[in-house]
Parts: sequence; structure tokens; C-alpha cells
Amino acid sequence: MAGITHRTVETHGIHLHLAEAGEGPLVLLLHGWPESWYSWRHQLLALAAAGYHAVAPDVRGYGQSDKPREIEDYSMKHLMADFVGVLDALGEKTAVVVGHDWGSAMAWNLAALHPDRFRAVVGMSVPHMGRTPLPPTQLFKHAFGEKWFYILYFQEPGVAEAELEADIPKTVRTILAGVPGFDTKSAAVQGRKQGDGFLTGLAAPETLPGWLKEEDVAYFAKELQGSGFRGGLNRYRNMDRDWAELPELATAKIEQPALFIIGEKDPGRAFAPVEPMKALVPNLQDILVLPGAGHWIQQERVAEVNAALLSFLKSLPA
Repeated sequence: MAGITHRTVETHGIHLHLAEAGEGPLVLLLHGWPESWYSWRHQLLALAAAGYHAVAPDVRGYGQSDKPREIEDYSMKHLMADFVGVLDALGEKTAVVVGHDWGSAMAWNLAALHPDRFRAVVGMSVPHMGRTPLPPTQLFKHAFGEKWFYILYFQEPGVAEAELEADIPKTVRTILAGVPGFDTKSAAVQGRKQGDGFLTGLAAPETLPGWLKEEDVAYFAKELQGSGFRGGLNRYRNMDRDWAELPELATAKIEQPALFIIGEKDPGRAFAPVEPMKALVPNLQDILVLPGAGHWIQQERVAEVNAALLSFLKSLPA
């Protein structure tokens, strides 16, 4: 894309691919599952035009970044070290970190545990959860019982990979444009039984929503053809490990200025409550709920998200 440049940096013993635009204060943009830097294509240029250095990595396991093999290589500790290392590689002492989906969880944790490096934080779609009372998979088993739940389905190595990689273009189209398998309120997902998959009962829509182009689906699919789904799925397989390795999240507060943006129709709202975040993020400036928007919010609502981001950034101390 015009105005966006690409390079690879070494950080925390691996190589990460970066897409970047502009000059000025650093804004680090972290994508979620199952995406890539391309999720931020609209924000990179808007931030650059406003006088910021916008940088969107491919998270380890995705796109053109390295893809370590072991499950534990995708723990939150490793991911946070990757992004602190990106600041070092760029010669920057601090950055504003912005994340969506799993990138949001990474952004919140970076702000909580590395406050000297991240001067403000924006989370999208996934609120800051702190540290749950029990390991996450135990909580999910208590909450869902015998019901099918995608995070529990993702735990067995190789199973979801085989399903999702059988027809990657169709998988991407279904997840981004159709009913995603994490929509616990949809009839198709509620009707699943143990042994069903993430795509069971779902169809890839023939017509894309207005915010998503055929070339966008093709780009995501091409990147996932190269990387596979293993790295992204390994992130889910580290949730209990993160719980054990990061007990400090139980008491750590995010004191930096913060903003949270979520779509009114984001399926995650059914199982990731926002209210508890307020006690953990005392300088949360706003919880912005965009009417009618779903999960892929920075792509669905470009103008509104960009306006909110720029307004928040301009409010920060120089």
C-alpha cells in the first residue's frame, strides 16, 4: 500500500516483520486472531498524516514474522518481550500501545507490567481482565459445562489447525464476513456438541460487507496460507500458563491514560465483561461503544475509530 513501508527487526531472539508509516511519537499497533499487520491498514496512514510514527508488527506466528514451533513460545511473557524489544530496535524509550482482540490483551498487559515503556494504552474489543480467580480454562469449563466453547476446542494441538487450514480462503471469509465461531449467542454455535468444529454449521457468505473487500480477504488468506494457524492458536494454549507466570496481574493497576473501544454487536461482550476493568484502569478516559459495530472494529468503523484514536493521542502530555 502506498505510504506504508516494511522492514524486519530482531527482537527477543526472533525476527518480526513491521509495517510502518509516518514520523513522530511512536504508536505501536498490535493485531489479534487470525489477522496480521494488515488489520491496521486504515490506521497506519491516518496516524502518519497526523504526525505519528505508526508501526504494526506481524505478531510472532503470523505473516512474515518468525514462527517458533513450541506451544510455550507463544506465552504472554514472550510476546511482551517481543514488543519491548521492538521499541529498543526502533531506538524509542516509550510508545503508545494500541491493540485489538488478542492484541488488546497484549496491550493492556504491556501497560500494566511495563509502565516505563508504554505511556498510554488503547484496547479494542477485549477489555483488561487482570488475573482471573482460577486458571482461565477452568473458568470456561465451569461457565460452559458440556456446551461447546471455542477456546476449549482450540486447546488440543492439531485439531483446529486441520479444520481451519483445510480451505483457508473459505475459513477467512467465514470468520471475517460471516458468523464467527466465537459468537456464543448465535444459533449455529449454541447448537454445537462436543466434537464439532469452529466452522460447524457456518457458511461463507457470498457477498462481503461494505467494509471488507475481496482483496482484503485475499490478503489475509495469502498470509495465513504461508503461516498456517498454529502460531495464532498457540496463543490460546498459553492462557493457563500466563495465569501461572504472571501472578502480578492480580494487583497491578494501569495508571497510564487509557481508552477502550468496542462494537455494540461484538460477540465477545457475552463472556468478557467490561465493568470490572474500571477498577484496574483508574485513568480510563472512556468506554466507547460503537452502535451496530461488530468485532473487527478498526476495519468496520474506520472514520470513528480513527477519530477516537487521534482525539485520545492529542489529549496526552507531550
